[in-house]
Amino acid sequence: MKKDTVCETMDELRSKKAFLCDMDGVIYHGNRIIPGAERFIDWLKRENKKYLFLTNGSGKSPRELSEKLARMGLEITEDHFFTSAQATASFLAGQCPGGSVYAIGDPGLLNALYEAGFSMNSHDPDYVVFGKTTNLTYAEIERAVILVQRGARLIGTNSDVTDPGESGIVPACRALIAPIEMTTGKKAYYIGKPNPLMMRHALKKLEVSRRDAAIIGDRMDTDIIAGIENEMDTVLVLSGVSSVETVGDYAYRPKFILSDVGEIAAD
Repeated sequence: MKKDTVCETMDELRSKKAFLCDMDGVIYHGNRIIPGAERFIDWLKRENKKYLFLTNGSGKSPRELSEKLARMGLEITEDHFFTSAQATASFLAGQCPGGSVYAIGDPGLLNALYEAGFSMNSHDPDYVVFGKTTNLTYAEIERAVILVQRGARLIGTNSDVTDPGESGIVPACRALIAPIEMTTGKKAYYIGKPNPLMMRHALKKLEVSRRDAAIIGDRMDTDIIAGIENEMDTVLVLSGVSSVETVGDYAYRPKFILSDVGEIAAD
């Protein structure tokens, strides 16, 4: 591609009104800020862009995510976050208002479900809702299996098999929910990216059309395909899960491939 074409294309990206941005692998790894993230966030604020951080993580609430980034030196108010827990709770509230769930996950998921009007039920719930947690026990898996066999519908907050960690790749929601699926023969319905439900919620929250927004992520199988299926410009950053080599494993490609989000704000 000619240099002037590259510049014109990057200018097109920078002219977008809004950005939907993943967090793990894009802004941070664990408790470590990724180089370029601070410059990108400063640019968003300086250029008065609309932005929303979308995360398939379900364990933390928007307030907790805001506080986590503040501890790492990034000031972002909680209204700029949207989690798979919130998307899951919103979806279930539309399907079964006032229902009950058996939930496996961290406080962010439980709080979102409570706020959506659900009660916790370990006997005969409408749904078994599963979110990634490092405190998963065999007893919880066993209980979930029994409840799904009795008729509860199985919901996963997201379909990620792995997540980037500070020391490398770690198991994520779909890998951890697999014993329940395999034992019951029931497939979970996954709410987070790349499910279009989450993308529609995000665009509605920002009050922009898909043509005026771009999605930034580190995963071909969630972030990039979510953008493509919603007809949005896509930006893959190489600071997380996907690499230049693994891009070739997919039948689709992102519009942009950058080393990190800081390149968007570069001169």
